[in-house]
Amino acid sequence: MSRPLIAVLLLLALGSCGSREYRAPEQVENACAIVTERPHYVTAFQRAERRWGVEPHVLMAIIHQESKFIANNRPPRRFFLGIIPRGRASSAYGYAQALDGTWDDYKADAGRRFARRDNVDDATDFIGWYMRRTNSVNGIAMNDVYNQYLAYHEGHAGYRRGTYRSKAWLLNVAANVRSRAVTYERQLASCRGVRL
Repeated sequence: MSRPLIAVLLLLALGSCGSREYRAPEQVENACAIVTERPHYVTAFQRAERRWGVEPHVLMAIIHQESKFIANNRPPRRFFLGIIPRGRASSAYGYAQALDGTWDDYKADAGRRFARRDNVDDATDFIGWYMRRTNSVNGIAMNDVYNQYLAYHEGHAGYRRGTYRSKAWLLNVAANVRSRAVTYERQLASCRGVRL
């Protein structure tokens, strides 16, 4: 085989390894449309449910809130005087908007050394892991979406201190996540050809 042909084949193989679905599904408000468009999400949700006990509609509601299902989502850049870049508000990244340090804790604790925040399998596993820890550390029931989300946003120590109490906007967000989880649960129950 000629060298140029080998080089082209190698580039094609490497290029296919790096491809990711970074854009959001077309209809993020409709759980059936999401899993129909992205059937591999179903497998990710089922794995996280088996491993951590978090139901798919809860995983979906948290991902919707955190990233709107955009794999490489991150906080917007901040600017000084409106023009000088100052970086981002936090290191949050990916489907789950996990912070660098928390993601590192997850990888070490869950044995997922090569996990990526822009991979739906890894992100749903992370959310399940975090919720299970919240259950263990703060005693919040796995099906208490409202308080689980508050702890997810504020961190375990922040939740314990009640930092969310002075954030009316965050209480509204947690209520919206709970409501979306209920909506997604109802929608998933009526999906044709999808079993979660």
